[in-house]
Amino acid sequence: MSTVGKAISLLELFSVDEPEFGLTEIARRSGFDKATTRRLLVSLAQSGFVEQDMESRFYRLGAGLTRLARIREARFPFLQTALPFIRELAAATVETVHLSEASNGALLTVHVEHPARANRVNVNVGEYLPLHSTASGIAYLAHVRESVLKAALAEPLTAFTRHTVTDPEAIEQSIGVARRQGFSLSDQGYEEGVLSVAAAILGTDGYAIGTLAIAAPLVRTSKAMAAQRGKAVAAAAREISERLNGEAFNALKSRASA
Repeated sequence: MSTVGKAISLLELFSVDEPEFGLTEIARRSGFDKATTRRLLVSLAQSGFVEQDMESRFYRLGAGLTRLARIREARFPFLQTALPFIRELAAATVETVHLSEASNGALLTVHVEHPARANRVNVNVGEYLPLHSTASGIAYLAHVRESVLKAALAEPLTAFTRHTVTDPEAIEQSIGVARRQGFSLSDQGYEEGVLSVAAAILGTDGYAIGTLAIAAPLVRTSKAMAAQRGKAVAAAAREISERLNGEAFNALKSRASA
């Protein structure tokens, strides 16, 4: 692994649930010796990508990453464009609404709106979503290049629950349904007792660049309610796509319908 790869692997250890680590724990989790780990952390700290608490001596992600994220968002306002729609869906459903962005053949959760309920579905910012077992993943795969789809289904498919579909042919059938109706539905595919609907956000080339999803406890989600939410999330995803891509996206849709 290159030095850059090693440094990035350290950054990926941090999460919402585990935002801080000491040097020893970072070394243990990364598999690097302490000297190498310290050297990498010093380099990352110099660029502001990590910072160290002077009292606890624990490391956490630094503001340098925020700076880069803001530069990217200024150039391509994915979150800023989607945020009003996320909040509107969250207010209308009083359920968890989350936005994911495609990243190296995976889906990365970039924003979550949680309802003020004790019984709710918890999704974390920074969480990668499996493609074969989530509504977001199926919605994404319904609008990717054939090579991306084949690569996703060629990987070993984990059964997260007793409801998870791991047969590639069955997954392709679900993808076809999602493509036809404009949204996908996952019934406990990733987490027991959770029903989710999702729709793809498309780029100017017509391929998915992210997804918008609503996740709710199964006990208070009827089939009719799920279908209604699916249509709502599909409409919101279309609007986000149009606002992100403007005239180029509208031209693409016109050619597709001609």
